[in-house]
Amino acid sequence: MPYIVTGDQTSPAGKQDYSRYNYDYDYPMDLDLKPGSKFHDALVSKILTRANESRAEISKRFDSWRTIDKILTTYVTPEDQEVILQRKEPKKPISIVFPYSYSMLEALLTYLSMAFFQDPMFQYEGVEADDTVGAMLLELVIRVHCLKTKVPLALHTVLRDSLSYGIGVGIPEWQTQYGKVPIRSEVFTGSDLGTTRATQVDFINDMIFEGNSLTNIDPYMFLPDPAVSSIDVQKGEFVGWLDRSNIMNMLSEESQPDSGCLNVKYLKHKANKTSSLMLDQSSRQDKFGGTSLQRQMSQTTNPVDNIKMYINLIPKDWGLSDYEYPQKWFFRLSADDVITACEPADHNHGLYPIAVASPEFDGYSMTPIGRMEILYGLQHTLDFLFNSHITNVRKAINDMLIVDPYLVNINDLQNPEPGKLIRLRRPAWGRGVDKVVQQLAVQDITRLNISDSAYITQWMDRISGADQSMQGAIRQGGPERLTKSEFQGTRGSAVSRLQRIAMLIGMQFMQDIGTMFAVHAQQYMTREAHIKITGRYEQQLIQTFNTGRASVSPHDIAINYDVIVRDGSIPGGNFSEAWIQLFNIIGSNEMLIQQFDVVKLFTYIAQQLGAKNVEDFKRVQQTQMPDQDILSQAQAGNLVPLGGM
Repeated sequence: MPYIVTGDQTSPAGKQDYSRYNYDYDYPMDLDLKPGSKFHDALVSKILTRANESRAEISKRFDSWRTIDKILTTYVTPEDQEVILQRKEPKKPISIVFPYSYSMLEALLTYLSMAFFQDPMFQYEGVEADDTVGAMLLELVIRVHCLKTKVPLALHTVLRDSLSYGIGVGIPEWQTQYGKVPIRSEVFTGSDLGTTRATQVDFINDMIFEGNSLTNIDPYMFLPDPAVSSIDVQKGEFVGWLDRSNIMNMLSEESQPDSGCLNVKYLKHKANKTSSLMLDQSSRQDKFGGTSLQRQMSQTTNPVDNIKMYINLIPKDWGLSDYEYPQKWFFRLSADDVITACEPADHNHGLYPIAVASPEFDGYSMTPIGRMEILYGLQHTLDFLFNSHITNVRKAINDMLIVDPYLVNINDLQNPEPGKLIRLRRPAWGRGVDKVVQQLAVQDITRLNISDSAYITQWMDRISGADQSMQGAIRQGGPERLTKSEFQGTRGSAVSRLQRIAMLIGMQFMQDIGTMFAVHAQQYMTREAHIKITGRYEQQLIQTFNTGRASVSPHDIAINYDVIVRDGSIPGGNFSEAWIQLFNIIGSNEMLIQQFDVVKLFTYIAQQLGAKNVEDFKRVQQTQMPDQDILSQAQAGNLVPLGGM
């Protein structure tokens, strides 16, 4: 089955003693999965060994990731002197992280979002002639799933992680929701006056929705096989992740038929349900006013830490069955102590239900460097230039005086209030005040720091590929004016660099998720799905079904298909005005009009410029008939006058 959303005594080793509890679980395949049994503890040891090996390897990147967490905010922990200063004068500035890396991350995310959030997110084509209509319907079904389960939100987090940490991880799930469903019925009541009919609405418990969803995995909680690179997750012997749930959700899941959940009741007798690996080692909580999801265990709820892992194993060697060839199994280890899921992975695609986006991959590293990490050195220098200038200004605006305490009343001079009266001491009476107090000359040696920081930001633009035009700003500086050709050329080069990133993510992540979504829909869909016919197949499907809506059964999408991987472009991203010039030339030349379809050419240009509903502006085709033909058709009943309708 796929991963579906829907006063204690301990032994000296720290493990819970479950021997006195017995809930009579009916374990699959007659396996002895009772907590505390020899077979159960052997499985726990094998799962923990793999999880610890993976954690030890991936944790080597945590220090670098924490620096990225800090530069993606404007807040830093103030030094002791700055804390004292802020208490005395809250309006004075202190050290910050100059948010330029954050600005570039926003620009990169904006491009990737426009590239992948197009409607529909996943496109399919039929392999054979009989698969054409089925592929069209499959595409519309997956489109409804993406809208219902808000797939773009999880995808946005995956894209952000891939740029920040070098890897973005997501898992496709088959989600089932239950609730109250309205059922309408007609009630007929007979009497002497006749029969009356009334509509009655009843609500029953039933399935509200079933479909694909996407969940992102925190890179700090990812447990990949250390022996494979980031783009070869499917070739590893195992892959897993850490997740936090609670005892109530797990008990509810266990109560559902065919959930594959077991042993959850034993967790009620364990006081500490944490995992030794479930530690919040990020620096996201350092943001001003920010908190992280993985915090300390609550005192009022019952959180449970789970290690979820798919392992490619030989069941006979593990004592799971007599099968002698590799087979993928899914395990869930709760609180490092109790196995609450143990079953073969039955996905028809035969893959680990997980995908990784790694745009900066080198083909060898398990966790390659992220684009924000590449810019860390320049960002650190930029912070130093900015903060040192602020520190110098803060020092310069304070009066720095040289005083002869024998001649001046120091208490009067230390009074910070405006309009103060400074009294001279008796020895200075009658001598004047010109040499009593003198201002110390202060030089601003950091006055060029701000202008120097502009060079740093220019290099960051070049390295990241998100120049000022991609960030929504026009190039500054220089006496010459920014020409149109310069702007278009610069922006086109920047778009090409970002398009490369989007193409890689499309092949690494979107293609795998699109395949798994389609297979899960074919495998786990149990009811008809009602779709609205729209998009690129609208005309063909309307001609087939003679309506704007259709019901799709699981048999309708049982077809062979190919996933269409987007090329990473965005609407209008690589558009050239040469197309408009060509359109004008073709439209004014009779010979070219006979050779080219002007309507299709115009539609293509409009779509490349970002128009999504060009078809709505097409005229309805009207046919003219001779009067005699109209009269004959009216007599035959095929045409009806407007007044007779």
